[in-house]
Amino acid sequence: MAPPVSFVVGARPNFMKAAPVIEALRRLGIEVLLVHTGQHYDAEMSDVFLGELGLPAPDVFLGVGSGSHAEQTSRALLGIEEVLLEHVPSLVVVPGDVNSTLAGALAAAKLQVPVAHLEAGLRSYDATMPEEHNRRLTDHLSSLLLAHSPNAVENLAREGIVDDVHLVGNTMIDSLLAHLEAARAAAPWSEHGFHEGAYGLVTLHRPSLVDDPTLLRETVDQLLALAERTPLLFPVHPRTVERIAGLELGATIAESKLTLTRPLGYLEFLGLESAAQFVLTDSGGVQEETSALGVPCFTLRSTTERPITIELGTNVLLGLEPERIARIPELLGATRPAQQIPLWDGQAGERAAAVIAQYLARSPLSVAT
Repeated sequence: MAPPVSFVVGARPNFMKAAPVIEALRRLGIEVLLVHTGQHYDAEMSDVFLGELGLPAPDVFLGVGSGSHAEQTSRALLGIEEVLLEHVPSLVVVPGDVNSTLAGALAAAKLQVPVAHLEAGLRSYDATMPEEHNRRLTDHLSSLLLAHSPNAVENLAREGIVDDVHLVGNTMIDSLLAHLEAARAAAPWSEHGFHEGAYGLVTLHRPSLVDDPTLLRETVDQLLALAERTPLLFPVHPRTVERIAGLELGATIAESKLTLTRPLGYLEFLGLESAAQFVLTDSGGVQEETSALGVPCFTLRSTTERPITIELGTNVLLGLEPERIARIPELLGATRPAQQIPLWDGQAGERAAAVIAQYLARSPLSVAT
């Protein structure tokens, strides 16, 4: 039997990116070994996503858990190395830009197992973002680079990476399109007491925002004011829950039209996202999903590694300036319809799997011991 292709996932966006490729590879008869590092380790942030996306239970769960970037990366690196030595895969596929992504790429490269980076070439050119370093290092460790947009290919070329770069499209949009009907059928907005198209959806989790008490307080104040015009639903990331609790604004929020809720599963969030009047976020993946859905998106960041969502999608950068949240009603009137982004068509997983299969056909396995 041929050695397996190992996928290393660790955070919820990884699952949406990996699922269509795993499914397509299995249809080609290629064995897949799914390694879940446990970087996102509670049920709402990982287990529910695996079930809703139709992924099988992970073959290996490492239980990395929380910690500093160094702690997470080092624990994942040690665990992944043991897995690779035991199973000797033909290729390690790492999606995205989280700490597990870099750990998987580094462990494989040191063992001379080729690496495929799914979502290669994204750049924010913001050195304060830990993910930016993960992206760059992973790309330079990879033998096979699977890009989701032309500007990602251009970014790689500027860094001298031109061999085995393939524009396959956005596999996360495959997951979105495959599950959108089911997500909307459940009408999750009704469960939260909203009407379709008459609420805003908020997601905020990046340390540059939520770990700064002044910025976070200003942001919550702006959300409270905006909610007086348009009711807001805010599924709160565990990190953000802790930071908001420290502001002692619980009573004020409880009396407002800003509704805080637990982290949501993939289908529930997708349904809410599809029916929102707008989304306010600092998430990279949400910028892509809203562009595919045609929902106006306002990103509370100064940079984006997904400029195509501004060029062809519905995304507007507000900067890391909470006071600009007040302009959302005005900006809504100026938003333009999204265009069809090339290769964000629900077939990216098939293209990525075909590229991987072709690569395996010409790449001998070599593992250092």
